Amino acid sequence: MLVYTPHITPRISYIIQLLHECWQIEVAVTDDAETFKQSTAVKLQYCEERISTDGFFVQSTGLLQQQVIRKQCISCFEWEGVKAFFQTEDDLGFDVFAAAFYLITRYEEYLEYEPDEYGRYAHWNALAWKEEFLHQPLIDSWLMKFEEKLKAKFSSFTIHHSPFTVLPTYDIDIAWSYKHKGWLKTIGGLLKHPSTIGKRLRVITGKEKDPYDAYDWLKQLHKQYRLQAIYFFLLAERNSEYDKNISPKKAALQQLICATAENTTVALHPSTQSVTNETLLKQEKELLQVISRKKVTATRNHYIQFHLPHSYRTLIANGFTDEYSMGYGTVNGFRASTSHSFLWYDLEKEETTALRVHPFAYMEANSFYELHQSPEEALKEMQQLCAEVRKVNGTFITTFHNHMLATEPMFKGWREMYEKFIAAVIPTKEGSPESSANGEQIPRAAD
Repeated sequence: MLVYTPHITPRISYIIQLLHECWQIEVAVTDDAETFKQSTAVKLQYCEERISTDGFFVQSTGLLQQQVIRKQCISCFEWEGVKAFFQTEDDLGFDVFAAAFYLITRYEEYLEYEPDEYGRYAHWNALAWKEEFLHQPLIDSWLMKFEEKLKAKFSSFTIHHSPFTVLPTYDIDIAWSYKHKGWLKTIGGLLKHPSTIGKRLRVITGKEKDPYDAYDWLKQLHKQYRLQAIYFFLLAERNSEYDKNISPKKAALQQLICATAENTTVALHPSTQSVTNETLLKQEKELLQVISRKKVTATRNHYIQFHLPHSYRTLIANGFTDEYSMGYGTVNGFRASTSHSFLWYDLEKEETTALRVHPFAYMEANSFYELHQSPEEALKEMQQLCAEVRKVNGTFITTFHNHMLATEPMFKGWREMYEKFIAAVIPTKEGSPESSANGEQIPRAAD
């Protein structure tokens, strides 16, 4: 495909790269009108006015020519059964490139907004929430419909799609409820919850399994359904209000990490303390690498605590290549309006970075703590989100916590709900090519 635009900006180059990744085709861009007119390739014009009758025309609304960050005038309308904005009078009906850029770069997160109680970008600020398309990977839908229009105009136009995949991920905030906490925490827990003394003693003495221990069960589940997963470990050296992990000095936690790293990917779950302390982030990463004996390049922030662009810049500076925090810690859905991974665009620096962002669409903690859903209600929401991803051949990334998949009475029914989902989305234990969770290349930890 050849794209003509009169001025090739970093923003346009980024979107062209996005097309290349999504459609798995070669996309060239030129600012020479004569070269474009003489080409026999599939041609797309991206400019203010049509320059040729034989190319598909998408009218530019100007966002990708700008080099400033400012509030945009956005009015949504119905297009091909979904929401769209930046309406135009061209062969498509709206500036899909500008709209996709606005959503996938999280443009609105660089503007003034009302934070939530944790200081995070709150979902209620987002266009996707206000216009009720947070439950859809809208960019993916746009591109699939755009693809059909191009095929109708150019019979030779062919593209390739990656298969639909499921990627389960787990945040290990507190590895065990009673075990390996030390006497001070154990005594404190007994004083706070004296009714648990019998159960605590049985767990500590090895007569009963810890109620947060889901590791053997998960290992068997992954084996049964041929799942590849990623485990994010919280390794704060000192506990804080939100970082209450088992001490990384504990031999048991180190053994758990090593055992997990033998057959799956381990990644860092940076503490909330490290969000504003780069030294702590570096220490936590190095510690996980020493314990796991693996190179650690993937991360998801604890409490989904991150701020653009500074958090991502810090990750890049510390050698991270894959980021999994792109979602909300309050509601489920598609924060960046896509179910595909993408390279992060630093809007302030106007440059495409090497940091690959992997958006998650579902986290069970949102269902339980924020939305107060039952396991049955949560399953329905998860299945609906998954169905949206399947439509666009995306990757459905789920986020669960070990303590909600174990035997803690408070979370009764959630393990069964999760297994029911896995069994439904991956219909055979052998795993078919259409439904196998192994389709997307997951960044594996290196020796």
